[in-house]
Amino acid sequence: MVADNFEDAMLYKSADDWDNAPHKRVMLFGMSGLGKTYLSEILRANGNWFHYSVDYRIGTRYMGEHIADNFKREAMKVPFLAELLRSDAIYIGANLRFSDLSALSTYLGKPGDISKGGIEFPEFLRRQRLHRAAEISAMKDTVYFQERAQQIYNYQNFICDTSGSVVEVVDAADDNDPVLSYVSQHVLPVWIEGGAGHNDELVRRFQANPKPIYYPENFLIECWERYLDTHALRPEQVDPDAFIVWGYRQLMEHRLPRYRKIAQNWGVTIQSEDVSNIRTEQEFNALVSRALRA
Repeated sequence: MVADNFEDAMLYKSADDWDNAPHKRVMLFGMSGLGKTYLSEILRANGNWFHYSVDYRIGTRYMGEHIADNFKREAMKVPFLAELLRSDAIYIGANLRFSDLSALSTYLGKPGDISKGGIEFPEFLRRQRLHRAAEISAMKDTVYFQERAQQIYNYQNFICDTSGSVVEVVDAADDNDPVLSYVSQHVLPVWIEGGAGHNDELVRRFQANPKPIYYPENFLIECWERYLDTHALRPEQVDPDAFIVWGYRQLMEHRLPRYRKIAQNWGVTIQSEDVSNIRTEQEFNALVSRALRA
C-alpha cells in the first residue's frame, strides 16, 4: 500500500493505468543478482524497450576519467608502457559493457593490505564519495534518457536498470527527496525482492563477479572500525577480499528495510522467484499489473 502523501507522485496509480498506458516506463531496483539486468535484456530484445543502465552511465560518463587515470598510473610503473604513454603512442581506456562493469569495480577497489591488492582506507573513502556523486547524477539522467529514447529513437517503452546502491543515495521517507521525487514522475519504481535464503547465493555471485558498490560513509566507517576491532587487525593487515565480502553481508541487512520503504512509498514490489520465470514482455507487463493490484 502506498502512503497517501506519496500516491499522487506515482506514474501509474492503478493496474488499469498500467495496462492501458501507451508508454510503459519502469525503474527496477534491488540487490545485484536478483534479475534487474536479466529483465532489462529480455525487454530490450523485444525491440521496443530502451534499456538505460545506471551503472554503465556511472562508469562511462561520470567515472570514466578516474578509471582510465587509474589504469595509466599502473601502466606508468612499467618503463616500456610509460614511455609509450608519454609520447601518446598508446591509448588506455575502460571497455565497460552492460554485462561487464569490472573496470568500475576495480577502480572502486577494496581497503586493506596493498600487497594483496588492497588500497588504503582513506583512498577507498575518497573513491566512494566520487561514486556517490556519480550515482546521484546518473539517476537523475534517467529522465534525459527516457525523453531521448522516445524523441530520437522512437522507443515507446523504457526500463531503467538501477545500481543496487541507489537505496543509499535517496531518502525514501522524504516525499521531496531530490532523486525519487524527480525520477518517479517519469518511471514506476519496481523493487525485486529476494526470497528467503537468497543472501548466500548473492554473496557467492558477488565473490565470483564483484559489482560496483557504494557504502554510506558513516556505515562504512563503522563497519571498518568494527572489523579491525573484532579481528584485532591494523588497517594494513586486513585481507581486502575477506573484508569486502564481510562488508557486503552487513550491507545486505542494512539495505533491506530501505528497499522496502522505497517500494511502499514510491512504487511496487515483485518477487525474485517470479522474475526468474519471466520470458516475454507480456509476462513482465502482467507481473507489474498484478503488483499494482496488490
